[in-house]
Amino acid sequence: MKRRRVWGTAIAVAAGLSGVVVFGGMTGNADGEYDGKAAGGPVDTKTRSVKLKTVDGGRSASLARQDTEPFSMLGVTWADPAARMPGTVEARTRGAESGDWSRWVELDDLGTPDPTAERGGTEPVWFGSSDGVEVRVVAGGKSTAVLPSDLRLTLVDPGRSGGTPQAMAPAAFAVEGEESATPTAPAPEPGTESPAPEPAPSETPTTGAPTTAPETTEPAPPAPETSAPETASPSASAPATATPSPSATGPTPPPSTAARPAITSRAGWGADESMSPEAPTYLPGGKIKAVAVHHTAATEDYSCADSAAIVRGIYAYHVKPASEGGNGWKDIGYHFLVDKCGTIFEGRKGGVDLPVVGAHTYGFNSETTSISLIGGYTTTTPSKSQLISAARIAAWKLGQYGVDPAGTTTLTAGDVGTNYYGKSWAKGTQVPFSNVFGHRDGFNTQCPGQAAYNQLPSIRSWAAGPVAGLRVTSVTGATQSAGTYYTRGPLTVAWTSTTPSSFIIRHEVLIDGNVVATATGSATSAAITVPAGRHSVAVRAVHTTRKLATTPALAVVGDTTAPVFSTTPRVYLRPGTVDTTAVPLNLVWKATDAAALRDVRLTTPVPKVYGPTVTTAAHTAKSAVATMWTLNAYDQAGNRTTASVGSTPVILQETSAVRSGTWTAKSSAGYLGGKSLSSGSRNASLSWTFTGRSAAWVVSRATTSGQAYVYVDGVKIATVDLKSSTTKYRDAIWTRSWSSAAKHTVKIVVVGTSGRPTVTSDGLVYLR
Repeated sequence: MKRRRVWGTAIAVAAGLSGVVVFGGMTGNADGEYDGKAAGGPVDTKTRSVKLKTVDGGRSASLARQDTEPFSMLGVTWADPAARMPGTVEARTRGAESGDWSRWVELDDLGTPDPTAERGGTEPVWFGSSDGVEVRVVAGGKSTAVLPSDLRLTLVDPGRSGGTPQAMAPAAFAVEGEESATPTAPAPEPGTESPAPEPAPSETPTTGAPTTAPETTEPAPPAPETSAPETASPSASAPATATPSPSATGPTPPPSTAARPAITSRAGWGADESMSPEAPTYLPGGKIKAVAVHHTAATEDYSCADSAAIVRGIYAYHVKPASEGGNGWKDIGYHFLVDKCGTIFEGRKGGVDLPVVGAHTYGFNSETTSISLIGGYTTTTPSKSQLISAARIAAWKLGQYGVDPAGTTTLTAGDVGTNYYGKSWAKGTQVPFSNVFGHRDGFNTQCPGQAAYNQLPSIRSWAAGPVAGLRVTSVTGATQSAGTYYTRGPLTVAWTSTTPSSFIIRHEVLIDGNVVATATGSATSAAITVPAGRHSVAVRAVHTTRKLATTPALAVVGDTTAPVFSTTPRVYLRPGTVDTTAVPLNLVWKATDAAALRDVRLTTPVPKVYGPTVTTAAHTAKSAVATMWTLNAYDQAGNRTTASVGSTPVILQETSAVRSGTWTAKSSAGYLGGKSLSSGSRNASLSWTFTGRSAAWVVSRATTSGQAYVYVDGVKIATVDLKSSTTKYRDAIWTRSWSSAAKHTVKIVVVGTSGRPTVTSDGLVYLR
């Protein structure tokens, strides 16, 4: 039987044996990875394909394990570009370095959204440097379902940037109908059956998203910014370069309300423009109404250094003619691709700032632009850097046409279709979409992967603005009381938000609505000085769309004036038990502040803190010892005033008094000095003369104790009853104070109360 020829007549000679796919002259590094650096010029990307063996009446197809020369990407194509894959396509490869076979990876239907397509096909899948391949395809659904005709596997060598790839040798596969000079490849290993296709959810998600009106927007947006994503990519991709100017017949790029992110140009990732010589076309209405989010499928297990090679591989798979294993599109289908490090790559040519017609969402290419996340994201969530870059592209592109990324729109179906959730429409139908939607919303595919689809609300919110979750977290250098902050100098306002800093142009700190400090989008605090008086302080964030978000205003009082003691501190004797080591007294003061008094603190002789409304405090002091009482009044801003008063308690024993009438001496350990004087004689008296500002009469008390008159400086001022239900010793029962120290005489006179005439005096205490 004569061997069939594949890709030229020299295959048998070049391959040496059947069952081997040969890619000669590979340009990868020794470890099988491409360096991903910016190309010095176009990078030669090679593709080769082979027909799969179809059996079971066209319901299954396969390619048995094949050894190959290294390749990095593969896909499966079929003859009719309009045909859909009714079953499951899976592939696995053998790592060129490890020699291990990968897991089986399911390949999604690409959808063939490019009208120039020569073939239909799956999404291309990146496996990294591989030297072996195996494929299996099984039809699903009804027993009558058959696979598309002419199923072929395409292997892609993305070439190596930074140099000129060597020429590729021809390649050979063992294909159906060919003789084999060697045994066929081994059968699939046990346990490698095709998994059941992932069922579609039963419910259709809401395509719309609520729109929150921004507080306000800046009147005149500045020139677009070109800041890099929040997390810098470690990829060695080329820096962003300017997109070539549109042709004379192309539209004029409109300005955007959002800043333009950094984008690696086609030249930067090594696009061979000779592969797609056809000129770009532009949206018929010249306006983009929505952004479709895709994934490139399969795996997130790639190095960002490979990202440029992955883009080249997708480009080749989309664009190469059917004769070379490609789909025959006019250009890469996606407008932008974003790797997991956040690097953005220009996709379809024609100008990143222009409404280029893409080939990404079948039936809805004429009113949309597209972003493809490099990876599968079925269960793995895209990185924050990747989501941020996708949102920044969405904000910039939709901002060119005044479209709210958080809003909804209707798109006109360019053909009949059904989405992942089972919703169908006829050609020309007005189909509702979110302004940032997933590929699955417009086509029956898992794309962009469930984990990525779950992140679309974040992409919309970040892209639309304003900054979300903005709030003040702390005010350092100020004291808060009852919802108001008080400061006597510079303070630092700190804030946070849930919107990534890549979407924040700047922060502004406002006093009474006026900007007094600015900070970068990544800043989380700023220092300000609040002038004297009551003011409102707030933080405002400027989103990349120039929408503004402002925190609730804080009440802040600037106060540099110290409190005052409107009543200077004084010390007075008070009622209580007297001891030589503890004479009872009161410390009295009154402090005020023009703004708000915080507290009053006693520092000597003991530390105590009193609230702003406290004006007196009970203390004790040793007799015959001079004591200094020092108070500090603080306001809420931290201003301080200090005041002091000194005092010395002096005990005058009863024996030092001038006596009249009959008095009897008593002894007891409970008396001051162990002794006291007692009298029941009517008009018996004791008097003491001293120089001081406060005095207290000390007595002993019992149930039988009588009454006494008290005279001060010859004037009767009180009648004191000494009766007590419990026995008390050294009890300061009567006190009198004056505003300043002066000479005074205190005299007590026994009343001679009927039935209980006895008065027992233990002396007098005064302050000097």
